[in-house]
Amino acid sequence: MEAELVERLRESCAEALSLVAEDEEIVGHILFTPVVVETASGPRLGMGLAPMAVVPERQREGIGSHLVQRGVEVLRERGCPFVVVVGHPEYYPRFGFTPASTRGLISQWLGIPDAAFMVLVLEPDAMAGVSGVARYRAEFEEAD
Repeated sequence: MEAELVERLRESCAEALSLVAEDEEIVGHILFTPVVVETASGPRLGMGLAPMAVVPERQREGIGSHLVQRGVEVLRERGCPFVVVVGHPEYYPRFGFTPASTRGLISQWLGIPDAAFMVLVLEPDAMAGVSGVARYRAEFEEAD
C-alpha cells in the first residue's frame, strides 16, 4: 500500500521531495509532500514527512536518520517553514521535532496520539501565531 501511495504522490505532486539511500542498490527512501495549515490569515504551506522506509536488513545503521537530516536540510534551503510527521515519539525528537500541539497544530486525522503528531519549525518568523489543522494531500486519504 505504501509503495502505491508513493508512486501516486510522485506522479501527481511536483513539489514533493523524494530521496533515496543507495549502497549498490536502494536501501532507504523518504518522501516529503505538501501540507497545508488553514489559518485566519490564509493557508500556510509546509511539508509532511511520510513515508520513510529502510530495508529491514539495513535498519539500525543510521540510514533513516541520514535521510531525515538531508531532507530537512534541503527543505530549510528551500525556505520551507515547517515539517510535520506522524511517527514514533522516541525517534523524531532527535531531529528537533516536538509535539505539534505545543505550536497549536493538530492532525486532520482523529485519534492520532498527541505525542505522535510532531512538527519541526524551520522558519520561526513564518510560523509565529500559526495554528490550525494540518492537512495532507488527498492521496493520503485514498490510501486508507
